[in-house]
Amino acid sequence: MTNPQTFFFKDDGKIPNSKYPLLVYKNVFAERGVKGAGWLEALFAKNQWTNSWRNGVFTYHHYHSISHEVLGVFAGNALLHMGGENGEKIRVEAGDILVIPAGVGHKKLESSGDFGVVGAYPDGRDYDILRGEPGDRPKADQNIAKVPKPALDPFSGKSGGLITLWV
Repeated sequence: MTNPQTFFFKDDGKIPNSKYPLLVYKNVFAERGVKGAGWLEALFAKNQWTNSWRNGVFTYHHYHSISHEVLGVFAGNALLHMGGENGEKIRVEAGDILVIPAGVGHKKLESSGDFGVVGAYPDGRDYDILRGEPGDRPKADQNIAKVPKPALDPFSGKSGGLITLWV
């Protein structure tokens, strides 16, 4: 299994980010388009990451305080801004999988016209959408601290798996 790229982001006062790293697996699956989306949904569901959807990524900074999130890129490419304004710009393309810890900011800066992702959440958890607005915290911080570490890796399905990097 390919080792993921890891990225740590500090709390910038608006976006809390996480003690866990963002994990970016590059070019780890071959299916593309609608077949790729279906393949990702089935893989994530088999590994207990459900409540899935197909779409893109919002064009504003946001984060989730009540769940981690996995994104599998099944078509096109995009430049994502991860970790808030002081974070990092990361180019993703079909075949990539990102595991985003609760609290880590993400935003789409640009994309190809066919850009598409499947998103899912461990154990089908619900999710919220916070934008780093005044008043979001400290409740968001309290929520993030309560989000359990996923039982299974969304990509490999192993107990721990790439999530073992979340120590």
